[in-house]
Formats: sequence, C-alpha cells, structure tokens
Amino acid sequence: MKYIVLFISIFLSAQVVHQPLYTVANVPKNMSVSTKKARFYYLIVPIVQKVHKELELKHDSVLKDMKNSQNRKQIQELKKVYRITTDKELLLALKPHPQSIVLAQAAIESAWATSRFFVQANNIFGIWSTNKFQKRIAAREKRDGTRTVWLRKFDTLEDSVREYYKMIATAKVYKEFRALRYSSNDVIQMVEKLDKYSEIGERYTKKLASIIRYNKLTKYDK
Repeated sequence: MKYIVLFISIFLSAQVVHQPLYTVANVPKNMSVSTKKARFYYLIVPIVQKVHKELELKHDSVLKDMKNSQNRKQIQELKKVYRITTDKELLLALKPHPQSIVLAQAAIESAWATSRFFVQANNIFGIWSTNKFQKRIAAREKRDGTRTVWLRKFDTLEDSVREYYKMIATAKVYKEFRALRYSSNDVIQMVEKLDKYSEIGERYTKKLASIIRYNKLTKYDK
C-alpha cells in the first residue's frame, strides 16, 4: 500500500511541476501591479529572448558570409524577404534592437499582457491587419467613427514577436531607428525614433523611456 501512495504522490507532484504559472487566456481578476508585471514577464520575456537570440545569430552569420564572400545566393534571398537591395541595408534590417525596447512596447501595446487583442489574438504589439485574408479580429471602436480597425490574430505569441521584429526591420518609417540601433547602445536615444509607432508621437516615446527606466528593463540587454 505504501508504494501505491508513494507512486500517487510522485505522479501528482509531476503534474504540479508542469502546470504553467500563468497562461495567456487566463487573466486573474483584481491583480496587484506586482502580480500583473510578474505574469507579463513570465509570458513574454522567454519568447523575446529566444527570437532576439535567433536574429542576433542570423545577423552575425550573414555578416561573416559578407566578409568572406560566401553564400551570396542566400543573402540575395534575404534581401528579397526584407525588400532591400544593399548589404548594408540587410545588416541594418537583421540586427535585432535591444530587448528592453521590445518589452516596453509590449507592456504599452498589450496593457501588460491583459488586453483583449493579447488574450484573444496573441497580438502583443497592436499590429494592424489590412489584408482580409489574414487571421484577424476587429477593434471595438471604429476609426473616425465609421471605419473598422482590424488587428492581426497570431497562432502563438512567438509569431507575434517575429512579425513585430520584421515590421520594424522593413517599414520605411523606422529607417532612422534601424540606422541608430546599429551604431548606438543608448536605448533612450533609440526610442525617440519610434514616434511613428503611435499616433501620440513624442508622448509615446517618452512613455517608452519612462517604462524602461522605472522597470529597469535594460537588465535584459546585458
């Protein structure tokens, strides 16, 4: 009998270990600020770290190939993906920006992982959809009172992070941001170039800087 009890105890313990602390779909009611942030970091930080590392390795690999004049065909294919023509532009597109900035934007755009778009669509960064064939959900409020705003619906949070990085890497409005991130490690200076991400412009970049400072997010850049 004691062996049966021991087996059941071990089995139940194993189930508890594998039970996630937080999930996307479950947003606890009346969370304290500390709990809300803990849930946010638990759900998002590992994914951001994973994607950032992959992009970093890809950038370093392409840079090495360029220096050694290797794999030019693959490099040309990447240029098509990122819709650019020069080696320099490709390196600017591939280099991932600091995770502190990613996390600050994720915090704002997902309301610290509690927004409807986050919970129902795995959309961390408020990425819009203009393609009716994409998976998407409608915002509750219409633009100018008449036009429906659609937001992308992603299968996973990881897909959302990848699409966000690609958007920053390809959109013309972030050209100055890409150039600056390649030459500087000053995240506060970098966020000033993200004023086009939001309609509130400079107020948005100041909010980003404030979140980075207050939450000491640069620790994720080390």
